Amino acid sequence: MALGLNRIWVRFGLWITATVLVTIGALTAGVLLISELQYRAFYKHLPDAVRTELDTLTAQDLDDSPRALQIYSEYWGGDLHFGEKWSLLVGLAVSLPFGLGVGFWVSRRITRPLASMVEVAKRIEAGDLGARAVKSDAHGEMAAMIDTFNGMVEALETLESERKATAASISHELRTPLTVLQVRLHALCDGVIEVNSAELQVLLAQTAHLARLVDDLHTLSMADAGQLSLNRQRLDLADLVGEVVEHIHPQLQMQDMTLNLDLPVELGDGAADINADADRMRQIVNNLIGNVLRHARDGRWLGVSVTIESNARGEAQVVLRISDAGPGLPAELRSHPFQRFAQAPGKRRKEGSGLGLSIVKALTTSQGGTVEADTSERGGTRFTLRFPPIR
Repeated sequence: MALGLNRIWVRFGLWITATVLVTIGALTAGVLLISELQYRAFYKHLPDAVRTELDTLTAQDLDDSPRALQIYSEYWGGDLHFGEKWSLLVGLAVSLPFGLGVGFWVSRRITRPLASMVEVAKRIEAGDLGARAVKSDAHGEMAAMIDTFNGMVEALETLESERKATAASISHELRTPLTVLQVRLHALCDGVIEVNSAELQVLLAQTAHLARLVDDLHTLSMADAGQLSLNRQRLDLADLVGEVVEHIHPQLQMQDMTLNLDLPVELGDGAADINADADRMRQIVNNLIGNVLRHARDGRWLGVSVTIESNARGEAQVVLRISDAGPGLPAELRSHPFQRFAQAPGKRRKEGSGLGLSIVKALTTSQGGTVEADTSERGGTRFTLRFPPIR
């Protein structure tokens, strides 16, 4: 009931109905008032004998008797429609100001939030993304509209902040290898540095870093545009994860990392099958494990598991978890671990492009999954990916 009354058209209709009912009541009251005044004037001017006779007839409930009608026709003077005319005038005098007042009041209540939205839209057009519409005393659908509008503005403000931060970070990430290349190439040309294999390896590494950064940016831009190339097919996630871990196992041994691989799902039974692109899923797993090797190798532990679980609605999901025992996410990343270039521009980055986790999220969501980051059972970081299974 409360939800229905909160709808604008319901409340507007109720106000119109109330206005009409009050108007009808005013007209009725006017008719009764004028009729009563006319009757009193008529009764006052009756001769005493006739007044007594009329009182007797009224007491006997004979107001419509021939004699009573004869008295009315003989002694009633003036315009027969006098009462109706005056009651109409009185009704209009009451209902017209009332109707106008209610109309202006309702219109003001409806247009006040809209006027606030128009003002905020103008400020946004001028570049002020910090402006917000005011709900005032609005409620129901109007309040929901204001909240939605303000939510849209907040999203625009966040997007603009991320755009500026991303632009600053991209310029920083590109400037560093380009500066190294430029300085070293000038030194080579001037003969300051001898051309040898080691120097060429340094230049090649900087070029590879630039290429990797450009490839990552291209992947993210395609995902944002909804044009990411995906060859989705039936895929056993447990089988794929086991394959990736097997290939990366030599790196784990080189860094003395203990592997805890938990694939309880029997391979090939179809329980962990999802609809996904095999190459993109390998990229996701490689990015997450590579993140552990770069930032959490001091923990000397890597946990990888694939399980079948149910969500809050009781729907089955294929869940991939990759955990470590490292120091955990830095403080500046905990609230937004998947933001692009989450590290502040200018802060030295030892390895990676700063886009690995952003790519993980983009690839996961584009394939119908979800990803979240929290603390692992060993105090490090745990990434949890959920995908709907194929039945």
